[in-house]
Amino acid sequence: MGSLFGRVAALRALLCGPRFQCLLVRPSSGGPPWPQERTLVAVKPDGVQRRLVGTVIQRFERRGFKLVGMKMLQAPESILAEHYRDLQRKPFYPALISYMSSGPVVAMVWEGPNVVHISRAMIGHTDSTEAAPGTIRGDFSVHISSACRSQKRVLDAWSQSYRNVIHASDSVDGAQREIELWFQSSELLNWADGGHHSSCYPA
Repeated sequence: MGSLFGRVAALRALLCGPRFQCLLVRPSSGGPPWPQERTLVAVKPDGVQRRLVGTVIQRFERRGFKLVGMKMLQAPESILAEHYRDLQRKPFYPALISYMSSGPVVAMVWEGPNVVHISRAMIGHTDSTEAAPGTIRGDFSVHISSACRSQKRVLDAWSQSYRNVIHASDSVDGAQREIELWFQSSELLNWADGGHHSSCYPA
């Protein structure tokens, strides 16, 4: 346990340290401010089923980001096909669509300075076995043994990479495309946040 706590502390020190300061705090008053960004974050069916939606929201709120849109839906295949259009030629694509339509998804739009980059750091590596402790995937993804993967064959081995609790847009342009795909403009709210900003709060 001591080793685990040490790794978590090291991760937090890394993310909050000088090297990654740009990820977690606003620039100094002497520099230009970051533009406000928006990103799509979606809790996948496994995260919803495991009652992790509130935990995800809490982490983003404690970072100081502002929630401007949220809905639960059974994602239609038309949205999923467009969302994963770059993977349509992959052999695991049918299993991916089946998994993402197997239960409800909670889609959210978060707003804040540098939110696209920071949210990717917060959720962790796509392969949950590589995700660092302290990230959402590192803390909450469920892994199966190599023996189980062998028994369940290739698709289940693949599925562990995508049954990883959460999705977040990987670029500013990608975020804009995904937000427009999952949300109508009328579903996004602009509201005053009282001057709260992103900072290095514990997640």
